[in-house]
Amino acid sequence: MIIVQSYTLAVLMCVITMLCWGSWGNTQKLASKTWRFQLFYWDYVLGIIVLMGIAGLTMGSIGSTGRSFLTDLGQASQTALLSAFIGGVIFNFANILLVGAIDIAGMAVAFPIGIGLALVIGVIDNFIRQPKGDPIILFAGVALVAIAIVIDAIAYGKLPSSGKKNMTLGLTLSVLCGIAMGFFYGFIVKSMATSFVTPEAGKMTPYSASFVFAIGLFVSSFLWNTIVMYKPFSGESVKYKDYFMQGTPKLHLVGLLGGAIWAVGNLFSLIASEKAGPAISYGLGQGATMVAAFWGVFIWKEFAAAPKGTNKLLGLMFAFFIVGLGLIIFARIA
Repeated sequence: MIIVQSYTLAVLMCVITMLCWGSWGNTQKLASKTWRFQLFYWDYVLGIIVLMGIAGLTMGSIGSTGRSFLTDLGQASQTALLSAFIGGVIFNFANILLVGAIDIAGMAVAFPIGIGLALVIGVIDNFIRQPKGDPIILFAGVALVAIAIVIDAIAYGKLPSSGKKNMTLGLTLSVLCGIAMGFFYGFIVKSMATSFVTPEAGKMTPYSASFVFAIGLFVSSFLWNTIVMYKPFSGESVKYKDYFMQGTPKLHLVGLLGGAIWAVGNLFSLIASEKAGPAISYGLGQGATMVAAFWGVFIWKEFAAAPKGTNKLLGLMFAFFIVGLGLIIFARIA
């Protein structure tokens, strides 16, 4: 099993997580031109579970360190399996709200508000579970991220009605997403061993925990995604037959790619959590808010219709995010 042995490498993996978690939404934006987000989501979920399975059978099964993927799955306790599975169910609920918010309000709003709020909640929750890092520096970083979230919401409020579809609904979905998203990671961490080199009996390593999480995500999609298919946040309802009749190989591939990108980020975050600590690993990974905001502002031009002065708010938002993330990294080495 491949694991990391140094904090520096763990931080590097968290940075990759940040890039992956902040960039997968581009695949939804690409597909949404001709493909409803509910249909995109099925391919996204399949991309996650396939990537997690491949990673377990390759990276999680080679080398002499720790337990191999299948052996680890076979010895996992029901408590550990259930915890990782629940993590997938909770994440799926939150992520459905996120993709709905992206569809309505755009990446530059959904990610900073939804995932930014998840960062704040998740760091606190995971620090309580495993208190690693200087709490003063860590929570100072979290506070700056929280300020960045507020600034982003203010900037979004300045968009004229023609520049946004439904401000209230977009903000509401983002906030609800953030509240739910803040807790999924802790359930996965709870299912994992504290040492990946010599994992205790009954607990799982990141590869098996990620795979069980993906199963929870896939199974619960038949509940959460079916609900928003037939009772969408906006627009007409979507039928299962639409997935097969309207989908093209290119559209399916885009969704699978989006899921695979997110899955790489999640796996790297969990692998890094042993050396970095869950709070820092999760918090740094959720710096994806800044990455997604960059895509939304500069590539997708989601604030092009904003009045004069809004760019200063956006610049301030990026500044608070960057400094806040820097403090989160420094909290472990201070």
